[in-house]
Amino acid sequence: MKVLIVEDETAIRHFIAINLRREGIDVIEASNGEEALKMALINENKDIDIAVLDVMLPTITGFDVCIKLRKHHANMGIIMLTAKGEEQDKIKGLELGADDYIIKPFSPAELVARVKALQRRRTPAVNGEKVETLYSGPFTLAMKEHKLYKHDIEMYLTPTEFHMMSLFIQHPNENISRDEILNEVWGRNYIGDLKIVDVNVRRLRKKIEEDASKPKYIQTIWGYGYIWKEE
Repeated sequence: MKVLIVEDETAIRHFIAINLRREGIDVIEASNGEEALKMALINENKDIDIAVLDVMLPTITGFDVCIKLRKHHANMGIIMLTAKGEEQDKIKGLELGADDYIIKPFSPAELVARVKALQRRRTPAVNGEKVETLYSGPFTLAMKEHKLYKHDIEMYLTPTEFHMMSLFIQHPNENISRDEILNEVWGRNYIGDLKIVDVNVRRLRKKIEEDASKPKYIQTIWGYGYIWKEE
């Protein structure tokens, strides 16, 4: 696994890097957004698996970096670092394509757990086993390639969106609670709130539905969760 750390505070950046390297993870560091984008777009670093982005960066924000990374690396995992109490930063980061967020200050164990959990989400399995392809109505989910097709047209998903699609397609016409989605996609030890589920569902609907305001496939079960309606 290769992780890109984008943090302008040297002490925090080195703290993150040291703890990830202790886990045998390959780490590259950037002190600002421009440097991060250059690193991520050159050939030798196109195999970056996960980016850890601070929101408050000089000149170009972590949000802007997130948008550009997502545009060029649809399958890259992205974790945003947000200040404590900045609720809007968390929501905005998720809506722009981030997979997860960590609130400062955080423990080394939490950071490592979030990175490893996101890496697992990038390679979802079906019933504990690797499968090649999942089908549902007009959708084809190529598990090995991490690609979704609708009527044979590729739809670009983040790792979290891809994992959610695999969960929905495996459980057609079943009511799935927000807690179940959170446990399955983010892990049972995830420290966060249920809003992350709703934000990712909204984002996924915008990509796969003809009209996201009137969803045909991912329908809401009010006060409970969601259901994947299979044709």
